[in-house]
Amino acid sequence: MPTANFATFLIICPTCFVLGILFTNWSYDHHTLWSTLPMSEATIAAVETHYSMLCRSPPILARLLHAVIVTGLLGFFVKLYRPSESNMLFDGASLVLYMIGLIMYGTNIIRGLRTVESGEYGEDIGRVDTLRVMAASHVILALVLVGVLVLQSGQWYAERKEGQEVAAAIQLEEEEEEKRLAAAAVVDKTKSKKRN
Repeated sequence: MPTANFATFLIICPTCFVLGILFTNWSYDHHTLWSTLPMSEATIAAVETHYSMLCRSPPILARLLHAVIVTGLLGFFVKLYRPSESNMLFDGASLVLYMIGLIMYGTNIIRGLRTVESGEYGEDIGRVDTLRVMAASHVILALVLVGVLVLQSGQWYAERKEGQEVAAAIQLEEEEEEKRLAAAAVVDKTKSKKRN
C-alpha cells in the first residue's frame, strides 16, 4: 500500500504542476476564446508576445517541465506494475487521459508556440485562428488533467470504502466467533454439570 500511495503522489503532483502552468496562460486565453468583443490588435500582440516569451524561455525550463511530465508517467508505471482491479480501471483510464494530454501538448501546444514565435502563420489558418487553437488546446488539456485528478481521487475513495467494508466484515466475523465460543462454553458447562 505505501508504494501505491507514493505512486499516486507521483501522479497527482505533476498533474497539479501542469495545471498551474496552464493557469498562468488563462489571462491571455480568456481574451482569445471568450471575449465578446473582437480581438484588437493590441490584444493579439500581447498574446503573441506572451507565447513568444514562453517559446524563448531558457532550455532548462522546458527540460524541467518534461522531467515533471515523465515523473507522472513513472507514477503510472509504478501503480500498474502489479495491477489490481482498481488499478486497471482507475489508473488505466487516468493513463489514457494523461497520454491524451501529452499528445495534445506535443502536437498542438508546442507546434503553436513555434508558429507564433516564427510568425509564419499558414494560409489556411491565420493569426487569430492559431491563437484560438492554442487557447482551446490549453482549455482541453486542463479538462483532461482535471479528469486525471478526479479519477485518482475516485480510486482513493473506492479503496477507502472497500477498506472500511472489509474492516466491518472482519469485526462482524470476530463478534460471531466470540458468540459461538461463548455458546460452546455454556454448552460445555451444562454438560459437565449434568455429568456431576
